[in-house]
Amino acid sequence: VLTAGVQSSLNDPRLFISYEPSTLEAPRQAPALTNLTREELLAQIQRNIHHEVLEGNVGYLRVDDLPGQEVLSELGEFLVNHVWKQLMGTSSLVLDLRHCTGGHVSGIPYVISYLHPGNTVMHVDTIYDRPSNTTTEIWTLPKVLGERYSADKDVVVLTSGHTGGVAEDIAYILKQMRRAIVVGERTEGGALDLQKLRIGQSNFFLTVPVSRSLGPLGGGGQTWEGSGVLPCVGIPAEQALEKALAILTLRRALPGVVLRLQEALQDYYTLVDRVPGLLHRLASMDYSAVVSEEDLVTKLNAGLQAVSEDPRLLVRVTGPRETSSRSETGPNDPPAATPEVPKEDAARRALVDSVFQVSVLPGNVGYLRFDRFADTSVLRT
Repeated sequence: VLTAGVQSSLNDPRLFISYEPSTLEAPRQAPALTNLTREELLAQIQRNIHHEVLEGNVGYLRVDDLPGQEVLSELGEFLVNHVWKQLMGTSSLVLDLRHCTGGHVSGIPYVISYLHPGNTVMHVDTIYDRPSNTTTEIWTLPKVLGERYSADKDVVVLTSGHTGGVAEDIAYILKQMRRAIVVGERTEGGALDLQKLRIGQSNFFLTVPVSRSLGPLGGGGQTWEGSGVLPCVGIPAEQALEKALAILTLRRALPGVVLRLQEALQDYYTLVDRVPGLLHRLASMDYSAVVSEEDLVTKLNAGLQAVSEDPRLLVRVTGPRETSSRSETGPNDPPAATPEVPKEDAARRALVDSVFQVSVLPGNVGYLRFDRFADTSVLRT
């Protein structure tokens, strides 16, 4: 009753009240990772961080628990040499946070900094801590060990309904920076730090968020806490990686599509005086939000028609069957041979009826309809 009342009154599902008579004392914090030996730290890091290079030269980095600043400083060189360097040569990166339910706030700048272009520092978040009544600003690092991931390479973040806390903050920051496309499910909407507090001397405990992200990156002061991070492309978590790879395949093809479109306009568009403006528009468009063929077609048509003021200028997606039939002949190839006119009268009549519709309307009005121009061989029949 207390939990339902508190959650509904404050509209905050993160608040829980529990009764635990077997608990003799308030739960203690887990021992700090820095108390572990270097070998123990390495073993834990290797359990929580997995990487590989997928087909198509796509880097894959799965993080299930984000270590803090002290651990990352201690093991930074190992991570750069054995993980990050293997991913630097990839053409795009998938950051999998579907199984990341927590981590340390101090680790956030490390993840963001390696994906933030250039050596300029950027204010990405401000964390308010209620017990100490203090705020801490989070900035990207001015320098990193090794290299940063190129800003020209796409990054996709995978999320699930279990993605929580620090992982949510990372997904939110990268999305607001427009540095990554978030694919998967809406995240948990948890908290950066949840603590279980004993209520007085009783066996009742209150689970409560004690830290809060103030979210300076857009959103009008709104953050992911309580509501979660909404993905750019919503899809069940188990299908998120497959969808991400499909998006990256499309995005790899984007420069070639734009180049061929520019060439076609330059070689064939009859309104020659508008071609320079069209070419400039194609080159200057922001394609960062394009995640499907439909997105690309919509963006191209809106941009090209706005510049050309020509509704006939139209880009569309063709199906596989149509694509294969069109690819057999190019614009400079001779037209395909016209099918032979059948000799049988019934077949001839069927051919003519497929081209023309003829009838006499009331009032002795003749009606002739044709939906395409017929070849001369058909007209001679």
